[in-house]
Amino acid sequence: MNLPHNWQQKTLETLENKNWGDPDEAPTGLVKRCLQLRRKPLDTFTIEDLRSMIGQQIGLPYLIPLAIEQLKENLFAEGDLYEGDLLHSVLKVDTVFWNDNEAYWQQVNVLIQPKLQEIAEEKFDTVKFYHCKYAR
Repeated sequence: MNLPHNWQQKTLETLENKNWGDPDEAPTGLVKRCLQLRRKPLDTFTIEDLRSMIGQQIGLPYLIPLAIEQLKENLFAEGDLYEGDLLHSVLKVDTVFWNDNEAYWQQVNVLIQPKLQEIAEEKFDTVKFYHCKYAR
């Protein structure tokens, strides 16, 4: 995917040109949080913000590259849940995304190869990640 100029300073709402609604009218706390994050500039996202949105499969073409940068610094980067929760969310991304984004899959695969034993010990689910067409 060709990312637009200055994409990291923009919001998901701007990048996708879609308004999903007013966070104050959201039916649940999770929906409210996701709607709020869609209005937050990507360059201000925390690890927890990335984990939350990636876990909901929202904005993946923009958030996976940001997550990869965080994982390069610390493969077991931690949001608000537990050590490695960002990686866990990334590995659970739907296979369809990975099939359409080989470069991102390759980058994550290179990062996790040396740590597969630790990932297995933590019982992180890698099925969707390794079920894509590039893992064969």
